[in-house]
Amino acid sequence: MVKVLAILYDGGEHAVQQPKLLGTTENSLGLKPYCEEQGWEYVVTSSKEGKDSEFQKHIKEADVLITTPFHPGYLTADLIKTAKNLKLCITAGVGSDHIDLNAANERKISVLEVTGSNVVSVAEHVVMSILLLVRNFVPAHEQIMAGDWNVAAIAKDAYDLEAKVIGTLGAGRIGYRVLQRLVPFEPKELLYYDYQSLPADAEKAVNARRVEDLKEFLGQLDVLTINCPLHETTRGIINKETLSYLKKGAWIVNTARGALCVAEDVAAALESGHIAGYAGDVWAQQPAPSDHPWRSMRGPHGNGNGMVAHYSGTTLDAQQRYAAGTKKILDNWRTGSAQTPSDIIVTDGEYATKAYGQREKK
Repeated sequence: MVKVLAILYDGGEHAVQQPKLLGTTENSLGLKPYCEEQGWEYVVTSSKEGKDSEFQKHIKEADVLITTPFHPGYLTADLIKTAKNLKLCITAGVGSDHIDLNAANERKISVLEVTGSNVVSVAEHVVMSILLLVRNFVPAHEQIMAGDWNVAAIAKDAYDLEAKVIGTLGAGRIGYRVLQRLVPFEPKELLYYDYQSLPADAEKAVNARRVEDLKEFLGQLDVLTINCPLHETTRGIINKETLSYLKKGAWIVNTARGALCVAEDVAAALESGHIAGYAGDVWAQQPAPSDHPWRSMRGPHGNGNGMVAHYSGTTLDAQQRYAAGTKKILDNWRTGSAQTPSDIIVTDGEYATKAYGQREKK
């Protein structure tokens, strides 16, 4: 019998109130009827931390692992050694850095994800977060909730987005869509930093300019949005040194991966006032520890923190897309049908043709 193990987050009463919360343990990606129809065992759990977790217990016999970027089951090389039957890992969403891909290749375990399922949702979240920071919205709202009214206290740190220089670190599916959505705000300039240029027509459509040197790129920005993958060469790319390249008072939005930034360096830059704000929804460990510096960091005026839990790519619309995509990948595997090439991260002991960690074209 095939055993499918899904690591999802608990929705509790919210999953009962909203059955479209497909990424929860309660609604289980809508896959229970499908697995029952095939006669497969389908184990769904949120327990993923430690040697006594349900994850570590069931991975030993699982043929298929399904997890999400929002409550990831971290499949290490050591765990892969115990997973004797494991043949397929599916990320219900985008981003498979919670899996040791080299170890998966050694065992010829296929790793796939639902490419494109999150792009619109995350791009919208980026634009929202930029505006939250630039307009100093969070402390303005907190002030009202506290029963206060002091326009000057808020307005002294509030700006327009128009005429600002905005740059994306990574101009793939999400990064490019962010650029598209920023055009109507009439920025002074849109820049991008990537390992290769956008196609000429795409670049012209958003009137964006590529900057090849990271220091030169960061030094021009009023707003930095991070939209690149996490891999060996990008881990910690935003650190004490690269933060120093930014203009004093720049804003940063990161909806890509938390480990792209050195957490303590970002917190120090915000608290010193070197950057005016940091927002996003990604953390190096998820759920983030209660004492993570990004939970409590503030700028000199008590503002600049726009962090939330990792939900930008798991709107109800996105959940429908990644649940359907997960079922398609699973069904292709069952029937021996070809997988969608853009969904493949590693297969047959090799990385996919699109090198994992490199920018996907728009």
